[in-house]
Amino acid sequence: MFEGTGVALVTPFKNGAVDEDRLRELVEFHVKKKTSVLLPCGTTGESATLSHEEHRKVIEVVVEQAKHRIKVLAGTGSNCTKEAISLTKHAEGVGADGALVICPYYNKPTQNGLYEHFRAIANAVDIPIVIYNIPGRTGINMLPETVIKVAKGCKNVLGIKEASCSLDQCSAISRALGDKFEILSGDDSLTLPILSVGGIGVISVVANIVPDDVGEMIEAYNNGDIKRAKEIHLKLFPLIKAMFIETNPIPVKTAMGLLGMCSPDLRLPMTQMQPQNVETLKKALRDYGLILEET
Repeated sequence: MFEGTGVALVTPFKNGAVDEDRLRELVEFHVKKKTSVLLPCGTTGESATLSHEEHRKVIEVVVEQAKHRIKVLAGTGSNCTKEAISLTKHAEGVGADGALVICPYYNKPTQNGLYEHFRAIANAVDIPIVIYNIPGRTGINMLPETVIKVAKGCKNVLGIKEASCSLDQCSAISRALGDKFEILSGDDSLTLPILSVGGIGVISVVANIVPDDVGEMIEAYNNGDIKRAKEIHLKLFPLIKAMFIETNPIPVKTAMGLLGMCSPDLRLPMTQMQPQNVETLKKALRDYGLILEET
């Protein structure tokens, strides 16, 4: 369902509030660019600092503006299973195509706790669920055997956004579940390698600004043009690295501000980018051809 270029969509702010008009413009941008999937309320969307009311509203706005022209995979995870169920039910109710559910953070549950968490959420809804494994954010790694157990035991858990930086984990999941389970890259720099071991796409940060190139890389790989896919990967690589010189989404929002796509405003504890890092980011944007002169 979620093959191709997925975008971990930023949440634009204006005067401290969610900028709904600009959010709608970003949806339209990705519809025109033929992005495959939009992910509102993920890490890049600063979900951790959205109120529950804002969280629900952002998903509602994205679904409404998408008008079934682009798939919406709503971020609905929490470290509280009850809360995650509530957010996932809401996403289902407003028409999201699926839900991306992060492994519970801070709690550091056991592997059995992870299994029961996802089983409870999957049993509460009918929409497709995609697991989000990102140990660097959550403090816990969902091991392949747990992913496999969940996938086999929950019919609507159909994929994983894998951001463990481990091709071994992707390979183990792919070997056990094959095409029945969708593996999405959660690391822009590893999208091409993950495609080579069974991945079908990415939930991307850099595609907020260059969705065309990310999409072309995936399409080239799927069409057997490995040389072209490699060329695009290597072109993207310095820009991708610039997107993570500070904590995501600080660099991508700063870049979008420089490109006039949205305000670079962030919510504490996220702060504006350090001046020396802004210069590094500007150079990456200039080298890529996104800005043509000193900005």
